[in-house]
Amino acid sequence: MKSLLALLLLPLALMACGKGADSGTPGAPASPVAPVAAPKGQDWLQVVSKTPEGGYVVGNPDAPIKLLEYGSRTCPTCGAFGRTAMQPLENTYVKSGKVSYEFRDFLVHGPPDLPASLLGRCVGTATFFPVLEAMYQGQAPFEEKLQDQTATAALQQKLVNAPGPAIANGWADYMGFVDFMKQRGLSEAKARACLNDQAAIDQLTKMMDDAGRAPYNVTGTPSFYINGKKLDTALSWPDVEQALRASGA
Repeated sequence: MKSLLALLLLPLALMACGKGADSGTPGAPASPVAPVAAPKGQDWLQVVSKTPEGGYVVGNPDAPIKLLEYGSRTCPTCGAFGRTAMQPLENTYVKSGKVSYEFRDFLVHGPPDLPASLLGRCVGTATFFPVLEAMYQGQAPFEEKLQDQTATAALQQKLVNAPGPAIANGWADYMGFVDFMKQRGLSEAKARACLNDQAAIDQLTKMMDDAGRAPYNVTGTPSFYINGKKLDTALSWPDVEQALRASGA
């Protein structure tokens, strides 16, 4: 497995926000899939779990159509997808029990993505997806911070040899992620504990390493898969919805 530093710096040179999966599409249109009832007293939007690969999935765990996204919380194209897709995806497809949706963090911008991913993942299963959506809804100030090349280059240089927790805290402070999470109920003490969690950093490092290998071969975000097959050049909700419908949803 590559080191944390290598994986965090690699995206800056080789990967791109707005460059999704580049090969493979679902086959011919499938037969329509029947809705699946949720457990008594619940709906499928209440069923959220962490996957063995390190992602988080909402919906019927046995859904016949499994949508997977590798995304970055600071990627504008991912943000546009999240702002337009989450409501119809959840209410029309996931809630029916036909489709499950899994999100795996992919640090396409390198160090600036690290604190956003750590904080978004430490809130627990019940609020993972609401926090993800809130980050996308409130993405504009983070984009402005990333566009300040002088400040970001200086911080990058300052933290170039720092350990993972120091990188996470440094970028969290610059980007404003701790205050963002405090406004959404996460205490600063809890936020700092999450940013200093070396085991969580190691898990993100492994997930990045796995994503870059077969069968996923992720090179940019967002990258989408349906039942393990890459969606060819899919970057927007209309692209993904068309693929879901072609798969029988």
